[in-house]
Amino acid sequence: MAAEKSEKSGFMAWYFESNLLIRILIGLILGAIVGLIAGPWILWVKPFGDIFIRLLRMIVVPVILFSLVVGAASLSPARLGRVGVKIMVYYIATTVVAVAIGLVFANILRPGDGLNLSAGKAAGRALTQPNVVDTLMAIIPVNPFESLAKGDVLPIIFFAIVFGISLSFLSMSKDERLSGGAAAVLRFFDGAVEATYKIVRGVMQYAPIGVFALIAVVFAQQGAKALGPLGLVTLTVYLGLLAHLLIVYGGLLSIFGLKFNRFLGGAKEAMLTAFVTRSSSATLPITMRNSEENLGVPRSIGSFTLPLGATINMDGTAIYQGICALFVAFAIGAPLDFASQMTIIITATLASIGAAGVPGAGAIMLLMVLNSVGLEVKEGTAVAMAYAMILGIDAILDMGRTCMNITGDLAGTSIVAKTEKSLDLKKWA
Repeated sequence: MAAEKSEKSGFMAWYFESNLLIRILIGLILGAIVGLIAGPWILWVKPFGDIFIRLLRMIVVPVILFSLVVGAASLSPARLGRVGVKIMVYYIATTVVAVAIGLVFANILRPGDGLNLSAGKAAGRALTQPNVVDTLMAIIPVNPFESLAKGDVLPIIFFAIVFGISLSFLSMSKDERLSGGAAAVLRFFDGAVEATYKIVRGVMQYAPIGVFALIAVVFAQQGAKALGPLGLVTLTVYLGLLAHLLIVYGGLLSIFGLKFNRFLGGAKEAMLTAFVTRSSSATLPITMRNSEENLGVPRSIGSFTLPLGATINMDGTAIYQGICALFVAFAIGAPLDFASQMTIIITATLASIGAAGVPGAGAIMLLMVLNSVGLEVKEGTAVAMAYAMILGIDAILDMGRTCMNITGDLAGTSIVAKTEKSLDLKKWA
């Protein structure tokens, strides 16, 4: 007990016990101020930012592989009946639409355009912008281990999902050898993903320092003109979220004869909790209570669809991915063509399965999406600087996208319950 108390009150305890997101925001603000005041004299901090980028790159592939295998394996075939098929179709379809909405708003408002971070330097490796057919073919890996070694995102995602689903089927086998083997493999991946999450949490403790260094370099080189693009990307994300809420959720609820204003009234507690906590998992108990008590969803349906949605349905995050990927492309002066934007839709949709449980999921998923279109986040590049700008305001963006994630779960659950004729319509009167 004394040792534990000593550890908590030891060196740097004030740092580790304070709120991480506040620390990152402070790092962003201090980096901007110091960069503007010190100018070129602060460029010596650049290696501290490069360390952060290398740590993030180190963890991307393990996060993709382990988390998606566990996430896909959690989809029990025994429970994937009529309700399961309906909610899966809804989750996947709305995620695809969400990424598309984000891309539309990003193409219209063009956040980051004119920032020109790559002026006078290379933006990283040459951008590869394949056509749609090549992108679809590239999803299937010829050699999964080669894809892992190269860090090819789409093939890794595909293999991880297929492998996880196979484990799920094997675990239901009546042959004890097969079910026991699948359980053992799943335990390994479950332990591996928890260890990976632990590493991510450790890396994120360094984030305030890394963000400070990266942002200081950006503002030392770019000056005050970097402020405008950050405000514009925040506005673009929230406009995309609002459009998705009104058009997609409002439209679908109306099609199935459910009042949108009544839905908002029943879901507002969960929506506000998600906005404040920035965690779909932490909000889940409130989400389930609101669905049953306020929206009339039977527990037999909500207990399946809502935990599943907290794991794989990330409409708000999908909008964020599309907008922020184009922000990075515009910021380095390399706009993405149509085929590359289709790749973003595919990658963000596939990556949503299982990735929601990762601490800092949005920022990690953004790395995957950027890698898939050739915008590799490497230390010392313009891409890394643009990514650091996004990471600095990630807490602000995370509030909106998490709120939208759980709103989508509740809307889909209500619609499925209505189609199953299980919804208490008195709650919607």
